[in-house]
Amino acid sequence: MAKLFMRWFRRNFSDPQAVILMVILLGGFLTVYTLSEILAPVFVAIVLAYLLEWVVDALERKNVKRYYSVVLVFSGFCGVFLLLTFGVIPLIWQQLENLVAEVPNMTEKAQAALQSLSQKYPGVLSEERLSELYTNIAKKVGDQGELVVKASVTSLVNIAAILVYLILVPLLIFFFMKDKRVIIDWGLRWLPRERQLANKVWDEVNLQIGNYIRGKVMEIFIVGAASFAVFSFMGLNYALLLGVLVGFSVLIPYIGAAVVTIPVAIIAYFQWGFESQFVYLMIAYFIIQALDGNVLVPILFSEAVNLHPVAIIIAVLFFGGIWGFWGVFFAIPLATLVKAVINGWDDVKKGSDEDEGEPCQ
Repeated sequence: MAKLFMRWFRRNFSDPQAVILMVILLGGFLTVYTLSEILAPVFVAIVLAYLLEWVVDALERKNVKRYYSVVLVFSGFCGVFLLLTFGVIPLIWQQLENLVAEVPNMTEKAQAALQSLSQKYPGVLSEERLSELYTNIAKKVGDQGELVVKASVTSLVNIAAILVYLILVPLLIFFFMKDKRVIIDWGLRWLPRERQLANKVWDEVNLQIGNYIRGKVMEIFIVGAASFAVFSFMGLNYALLLGVLVGFSVLIPYIGAAVVTIPVAIIAYFQWGFESQFVYLMIAYFIIQALDGNVLVPILFSEAVNLHPVAIIIAVLFFGGIWGFWGVFFAIPLATLVKAVINGWDDVKKGSDEDEGEPCQ
């Protein structure tokens, strides 16, 4: 057993490049995992600066000096950030509170509908089963209402933390973009010089991550805006809240669209019942989903990441469980990183096997 382990170890870690890559990966993972709460504003700023960097690069290719490119992009980002913070988010929160306040009325309508079904099909829905179902629904409604109240109180208590984010994150973003080369050069000083394999993996991942994140941000905006426009045009209640949910549902492939269909259908049903408006709305919603999957995604992700659906789902569950929203957002790029590392490791092992297979002279 010991010989088998040593053989496996020499095959995978005999090359210094592989060891350096493993150390870098473990160091980065442990840093993010252990310091994510303490350095959360820094990590958020790094992510946002990375997203904005492609706009800065585009302006530089138009012969605009980097400093002026950074100022223009940062100004635009601040404008959008202020619009979302003081314009859109309060409206979304207000609609969420209105929806929670409306839930008891929806529950009563659901109880009446179930009571009617119980009278028509007493063998399927008994009185005991209905009473148990009513109790569970009331408990869930109470829990959700309590969560909203707690969230409101917590947001007031943590106003200082919010202000810190509002000040620190934009400031960090500006300096990360302005002094990008200085910061990167300083960081590279602490890494080993023999890191060709790590550089190769990073180049592949950087290309894929950049394409994926930019495409995903655009997809969220387009799908969310289209859904909000359709919901508002058809007069659906809580159109902005549902539009935001539909937009962010694209973060979770295969699952997000199915899950967000439930609140859309429930709110439409309680507003209109099984009338023509309900049918037209669901048809329009499924058209949006079909256009997203068959038109928008191929356009935005022309250089799509070649990952198996099982790998994508496992990545979403794993990284989402570790880092929450950001883990879900970066699940596919992180899965791409794992794939690039495996491919690089295979190249190392092939080289080692070829060296072992050469006859001694």
